[in-house]
Amino acid sequence: MASLLLAGSLKRVSRPAYQDFDLTEWARLRANTPLTLTPEDIDKLRGINVSLDMGQVEDAYLPLSRLLNLHVRASQQLATVTDTFLGTPPRPIPFMIGVAGSVAVGKSTTSRVLQALLARWPHHPSVELVTTDGFLHPNRVLEERGLMEHKGFPESYDRAGLLEFVSRAKAGEASLEVPLYSHVKYDVVSETRVIDRPDILILEGLNVLQAGGTGAFVSDYFDFSIYVDADLDDIRRWYVERFLTLKDTAFNDPDAFFRRYAGLSDEEAVRIALSIWARTNEPNLVENILPTRERASLILEKAPDHSMRRVRLRL
Repeated sequence: MASLLLAGSLKRVSRPAYQDFDLTEWARLRANTPLTLTPEDIDKLRGINVSLDMGQVEDAYLPLSRLLNLHVRASQQLATVTDTFLGTPPRPIPFMIGVAGSVAVGKSTTSRVLQALLARWPHHPSVELVTTDGFLHPNRVLEERGLMEHKGFPESYDRAGLLEFVSRAKAGEASLEVPLYSHVKYDVVSETRVIDRPDILILEGLNVLQAGGTGAFVSDYFDFSIYVDADLDDIRRWYVERFLTLKDTAFNDPDAFFRRYAGLSDEEAVRIALSIWARTNEPNLVENILPTRERASLILEKAPDHSMRRVRLRL
C-alpha cells in the first residue's frame, strides 16, 4: 500500500522533530482526565462511515483534550501577565486550533469530538468550530474561472476573506459573521452564523496549514495545529465508501447537487467516485494538503478501519 508517509512528491528537506506514540502509550497520557461524553453524544459526533466508539475517545481524544487544556490555560495566563504589565483590561482572545487533512480522512469528526470535550473543561466552556467550506467561492464564480474541478484547491477559496475573519477573531473582535456552506447543495448559501469571542476557536479545513510566498497566512494565527493522516489507499477507499452511502441518502434530496447520482448502481457509483477522486481529490491531497503535514503541532495517524494507531507530537 502506498503510504502517505513515503509520498515521493515531497521534497527531501530538514524535518521537524516529533515524538511518536502508539495508541497504548498515548492513552496513558490521559492521566485522570474524566470521560464526559456519553455513547449518545458519540453517535451524534461520528461522521459518515467513520469508526468512533467510547474506547477511541478515551484512548485517542482524552489525552489530546488534556494536552490542549494545558496549552489553553498557559495561553490564558500569559495573556493575563501581558495585560497586567500594560495596565489594560483583560482581553478575550480565543485560543485557535487548526485541523487539516484530506477529504474523507475524518477531520470533521476529529474537530467535533475535540469541540465537545474541550467545552467541558471549566476554564474554557465556550468552544466554536468553523469550517473553511463557507469561504469557498460560490459555484458561479468557480464556473466563471474554470475551477469547478479544482474545488477544494487553495485557489477555489476566498483566501482574503478567510484571512480577514481569522485575524479579526484572533484580535478578540466580537460578533463576527461566518458564511455557511451546504453539502447538499454543494455551494455557499446566503445564511451566516455569528462567532462571538469564544474561549477556543477550532478552524477545520483542507488547506488551513498552507504557507509559502509572501504575506500573512491563516496558519500564522494558530496556537496549535493538528493534521489527520492515513495511507492514500485507505483514504481513497473511505471516499468511495462515503460516496456510496451518500448515493443512498443525501443524494436523494430534491435540492441535492449530486441528485443525478442517486439512481446509480453501486458499480456505476464506484466508477464515478474513483474518477472524481483521481481528477480532483488525490491531486489536491498530493500537491497541496500533504506537503503541509509537518507544519502541524500534532499528527493523528489512522489505521485502515479509521481507528487511531499512532500519534506524533512535535517537540
